[in-house]
Amino acid sequence: MPEMTKTLLVLAAALFSFTRSVNGHGYVQEVLLGSATYTGYNPYLDPYLSPPVPRIIRPIPGNGPVEDLSLLDIQCNGWSAGGVVGSSPAPIYGSVAAGTQVHLNWTTWPDSHKGPMITYMARAPSDITTWSPGTSVVWFKVAESGKDSSGLWAATDLLTASKSVYTFTIPPKLKAGQYIIRHEIIALHAAYTYPGVQVYPSCIQIEVTGSGTAFPTSFVSFPGAYTATTPGIVYDVYTS
Repeated sequence: MPEMTKTLLVLAAALFSFTRSVNGHGYVQEVLLGSATYTGYNPYLDPYLSPPVPRIIRPIPGNGPVEDLSLLDIQCNGWSAGGVVGSSPAPIYGSVAAGTQVHLNWTTWPDSHKGPMITYMARAPSDITTWSPGTSVVWFKVAESGKDSSGLWAATDLLTASKSVYTFTIPPKLKAGQYIIRHEIIALHAAYTYPGVQVYPSCIQIEVTGSGTAFPTSFVSFPGAYTATTPGIVYDVYTS
């Protein structure tokens, strides 16, 4: 492909990305692990880059939601209806010490899409750049933020107040190894019935360092952790 053509494609993709981020929903666009900053996977730009730029975030098909909780898409994003079943491993990972804060920078989030922000992790039994959890029961929750005592929601109110950056801490005594961080916003603006809830998951590949030996004993799977009858999946955000 001629160099000028490739340049025009990249510019067009970048413009499309900007338009969609203003008019659409959202995704994690940047990750800060300690002092290291990683640019996230941009679904409107990265597929057109040649050579590809390695990311620590697993690919996503766009900035839209996952609405069917039974699909593999609920794990790390995907668009099964469009032929993109779930996600796939990213080529690299970031390193972070146990007990360190992780900062996740979202694209501009619509103020109507109120809901909680929840973070899970899963320890890879092998090379994280080739491992996919499938339906294995391997995920454990490390952080969550919903509606606070003053009625402010994590997704919208608190995220906007923090300039679109969500922060959580890697458990300080967590066993060293390679992990996937699964971070999500659960948007409840249409969740008064099911289907209606909108889930926006992102998966980040990391290696946790340190001398910790702690590891959870309770796990869930994705899909599997959420069903239509899980408390909070059907929720009227306007009256509750």
